[in-house]
Amino acid sequence: MNRSRTRARAAFRGFLAACLLAVTAGACTDERPETLVVLGPWTGDEGEAFEAMLNKLDDGTGATYTYQGTRSLRETLVAQLEADAPPDVAILNSVGELTEYARAGRLKPLTATAAARAYPPWAPPLSVDGTRRTYWVPLKVDLKSLVWSKAGEGDRAAPKWCVALASQATSGWPGTDWVEDILLHRAGPAVYTEWATGRLSWRDPRVRDAWTTWAALLGKRSKASVDQSLTMTYVGTPDPAAKSGGAPRGLLGSMTPRCTHEHQSAFIRYVYAGDRVRVDPAAGFLRGRPAHDGAYEVAGDMAAVFSDDPAARTLVERLSGSTARTLWRSEAKKELRPLFPDAADPQPTDPTGRRLAEILTREADTLCFDASDVMAPGMRDAFHRAVLRYFRDPEDARLDELLEQLDAVREDAAPDTATGRLPASGVCAPPGG
Repeated sequence: MNRSRTRARAAFRGFLAACLLAVTAGACTDERPETLVVLGPWTGDEGEAFEAMLNKLDDGTGATYTYQGTRSLRETLVAQLEADAPPDVAILNSVGELTEYARAGRLKPLTATAAARAYPPWAPPLSVDGTRRTYWVPLKVDLKSLVWSKAGEGDRAAPKWCVALASQATSGWPGTDWVEDILLHRAGPAVYTEWATGRLSWRDPRVRDAWTTWAALLGKRSKASVDQSLTMTYVGTPDPAAKSGGAPRGLLGSMTPRCTHEHQSAFIRYVYAGDRVRVDPAAGFLRGRPAHDGAYEVAGDMAAVFSDDPAARTLVERLSGSTARTLWRSEAKKELRPLFPDAADPQPTDPTGRRLAEILTREADTLCFDASDVMAPGMRDAFHRAVLRYFRDPEDARLDELLEQLDAVREDAAPDTATGRLPASGVCAPPGG
């Protein structure tokens, strides 16, 4: 990145020198605008749709944008920051990481217009060095607390759960979603918030209960079944009859013996685009309390500014606006059209997507941001590892050992995170802010 920028600056200096030689002929009138770099998590069809939108986002200044999509987002960003060559804009789903970057002075506050589109639970204001400002804004969002099944198949009273926990460097996160969702629906948003922000012990009985409830819901599993869940990716496997590998077909069509229900986020609808599927709120499956049925766990991809260039702040303002969202929806395949945080935003047009948007923006009582994404990266990573170990060995003694270890990580991090911790009021909120 540094070398490419050096080459760009050298080329520009050569261009400027040529302009000085030709100025009397009127050959040069305007400076060449700088290209802004956007780093994000989308690749494949998702990345192509976002990049196509970005290329059409003409602000009239002649500014150009380049998109870098990677599945190793955290590692790529850390390497760029260490090389003092950050992107102008980065799109992250971890509020914990964003909070750390804001506290370290890496992020630039957003414009007032962009900040007006940033509200809990997606992007609450953060106090840094005694000043309360907004540092990120959601571009697209995701609805969790959902259960998927094939239409007309499976006994809702006795589901056979699909579980796959592999996800390269972030393996384990589908299991953390289970624990988080169970805690939310059994103990409620207030307890969930205290735990997500590091204010509640992992050894609290209500937290422990979420883990044991997960194990009870999944039931006794054979060694072969456990191994399959630990090694299979969360999107399932391609159809073996498909040519050239084919696309993933989801867990409902991948696991053996066959399973009937999958606890997964709204994004999974793309793997079931050609199937007749049913999607239900997870509350009815998690042995929770009726008072918490209207609570949903959510996630989001947030844009933050890492460069001093004012054009980067303007770009984030435009990316979070209605024009960009309309373009993005039009460029994306039907099953990949994003969910956006406001009811007035352009939403997916397929029946399942419309239903999910209705829950997200109108029907839910409370939206709570994904707890592991709220946690500091070290805490989140330890949570991922603990889930994998517990899934392999769900014995009481092992759980007590894991919770003690997780609490030690929480306590070690407490002095470093207390001053910049996400406010409790920013984790759960009604739809629409």
